[in-house]
Amino acid sequence: MKLKSTPEDFRVEEITSVRPANGVYAFYRLSKAGMGTPEAIAEVLSHWNIERRRISYGGLKDRHATTLQHFSIAHGPKTGFTDRSMQVEYLGQIPRPYHAKDIQANRFEIRLRNIASSYRPQLDRNAEWLGRFGAINYFDDQRFGSIGESGELIGMHWCKLNYERALYIAMAEQNPHDRPREKEQKEILRTYWGQWEKCKAMLDRSHRRSIVTYLLDHPVDFKRALALVRQDLRGIYISAFQSWIWNRWVSALIDSFNEQQTQRHLPSKSGPLALPQLGSADQQQRWQSQWNVQLPLPSARQHHWPDGTLDTLEAVVAELGLTVRELRLKFPRDTFFSRGEREVLLFASNFTSAWENHESQSEQCDWKLAFQLPRGAYATMIIRQLFFEGIELDEEDQNEGQIEGQEESHETF
Repeated sequence: MKLKSTPEDFRVEEITSVRPANGVYAFYRLSKAGMGTPEAIAEVLSHWNIERRRISYGGLKDRHATTLQHFSIAHGPKTGFTDRSMQVEYLGQIPRPYHAKDIQANRFEIRLRNIASSYRPQLDRNAEWLGRFGAINYFDDQRFGSIGESGELIGMHWCKLNYERALYIAMAEQNPHDRPREKEQKEILRTYWGQWEKCKAMLDRSHRRSIVTYLLDHPVDFKRALALVRQDLRGIYISAFQSWIWNRWVSALIDSFNEQQTQRHLPSKSGPLALPQLGSADQQQRWQSQWNVQLPLPSARQHHWPDGTLDTLEAVVAELGLTVRELRLKFPRDTFFSRGEREVLLFASNFTSAWENHESQSEQCDWKLAFQLPRGAYATMIIRQLFFEGIELDEEDQNEGQIEGQEESHETF
């Protein structure tokens, strides 16, 4: 079975209640296909020669999809343009920047291709099961694009005050999503790390080289050098770390609910993620009464925890050599752990499905799905849990793109 064979197979529409009225921020609709949000935003900045600080958008959308989203520009042009695989449409003026909180939901239209016809009954049952009991609202692997080949989390080292290691991973560690030129730039830093004059002479003009220039004058001030990393990238690193902990925490709680006997685990960049076993009517009843709840995003800023959950969280964090009280950043002030709560169960609203047979291949068919998810939820989590029970899922480079309203990706300097 193929997921995201073409961008047209995966359509995402960002739903917002923001409507143009008046203000100093120009408001736009961005339609794109075959390119990620960072690349599209870079095109916008280049086309209009605008500083990055003036632009604001709600979330990242998948490279391997046809997507529609919104953004704003302070004192932006009152016009749009079409360029390559994207179109920018000017909608009017708004009084403040457009942010993730302005996204109400994301609407998905997905075509899953080349499914063996024999799987249809099982998939229909799985869809019914998820509609009744919910998918687990884990952060999917797209959230962890900043994790390189070592598997180390930048945020973990940041909390431990290991500033040099955090900076090294951010600037120099290999990542499977690196493009050829990016690989070359990182190789220079890995080879000559600490030899800042040599690094500066060999690196392209870039944000990365600006940080190296600072280190040339302050060779061991890795704390302030890390603060020179672009603010949006620093936010991605901390969000990835916080999301990783949340995943491990929820998985451990579900393992406990399953009495440590579960064999149902999804593989992921944040480790194997437990799924519930609801074999009996009693388990099903307990699940529905106990798990339709929210859990806080782990942070030292959070002071109230649901009963019976903090010990499990402390155990998860202890494996990293930290305590919950240490999940905070001492520097810089503009980067911090988010506060908020996330639903444990994910229910797709307005869910519809239709099977389409292949005339030439009666043993295979396509499955067309349409549904709506709240901001911050991953469509891939719905798909992966639909196909969990031994049904092959062939994803087209899943980890490179994003398909939800508030996800993060690996970005370069």
